[in-house]
Amino acid sequence: MHVNGLNPFDQGSAMLMRPNRQVGIVGYGSYVPRYRLPGAEIARVWTGGLGGSPVKSKAVAGPDEDVTTMSVEAARNALARAGIDPLALRAVWIGSESHPYAVKPTSTIVAESIGASPNIQAADWEFACKAGTEAVQASIGIVGSGMGSYTLAIGMDTAQSRPGDALEYTAASGGAAFLIGPAEEACAVYQGSYSFVTDTPDFWRRADESYPSHGERFTGEPAYFNHVLSSSGKLMEMMGTKASDYTHAVFHQPNVKFPERAAKMLGFKEEQIRTGLLADEIGNVYSGSCMLGLTAILDEAKPGDRILMVSYGSGAGSDAFDILVTDRITEVRDRAPKTRDYIARKTMIDYATYTRYRGLLKD
Repeated sequence: MHVNGLNPFDQGSAMLMRPNRQVGIVGYGSYVPRYRLPGAEIARVWTGGLGGSPVKSKAVAGPDEDVTTMSVEAARNALARAGIDPLALRAVWIGSESHPYAVKPTSTIVAESIGASPNIQAADWEFACKAGTEAVQASIGIVGSGMGSYTLAIGMDTAQSRPGDALEYTAASGGAAFLIGPAEEACAVYQGSYSFVTDTPDFWRRADESYPSHGERFTGEPAYFNHVLSSSGKLMEMMGTKASDYTHAVFHQPNVKFPERAAKMLGFKEEQIRTGLLADEIGNVYSGSCMLGLTAILDEAKPGDRILMVSYGSGAGSDAFDILVTDRITEVRDRAPKTRDYIARKTMIDYATYTRYRGLLKD
């Protein structure tokens, strides 16, 4: 793994990110729409069933759902688990690459819908599929510096894909919300984080285009694997940990094979990534991918479990987090629907229905 001839592990400017005071996840929530499009159905339409599919099915937002409505649902679940008044929030931040408006924030709609005070910070974040973890990093900074007691960081998408493109098999809808607050109230504490970014054009969409483009052969290397392995490897080096020190690991999930391969290269075993690996059932929910996987892990985790969470965003970058589960997890997780509850609640649809729900027929 080298960038411009340099080994990223040896760069002297690398610093472990830790706030002045410990910060953690006080509440978390997820949302996955009920509609599922089988990968075999996409293959039937475009290849006559040849070639198979990288996932079994993907989650599809209904005609009355978008990033805003799904974010509200996930945010309410996070608030229910946290047990705090939404007026206590200092910031509401939404990470997505499919905000419903080009000019009008999603965050203000969500903040007002959940009853947060107008005296807050509100913003929409973009960094392809790591927009959600960018909002988490900023939340850790706000709470860790003492500028606010609680923030809400959401990663949510209704992912776009050109009909017939390889992305159509996996581009899905859903995501997660994390209510960040003081460590003493948290069900999981952030012990450290590290980010790694480069200008790698593997995936992009210009302003007036409906669908993204991708560099195909660049998607794995030098894009996904270079960034994911660099951020997680450096974090583990600085934390003094190895794969066996973690109970669980969850990576960005553009498909099933990429996170499995990354985990293996870092020394993780299949049982460590099984709980958070959701791509085969719901596809790639883009900005909410690893965040949603983390919610599935928290739904089952035990106090003392240690988790590695690693995001990836095209363009390109990766955020890695070392997370420790606290005793409070047993108090909060049953206060809202679990991620597997949403995944189990499914209605299968055909390609024609998917086309109508996602507005793929253009004038």
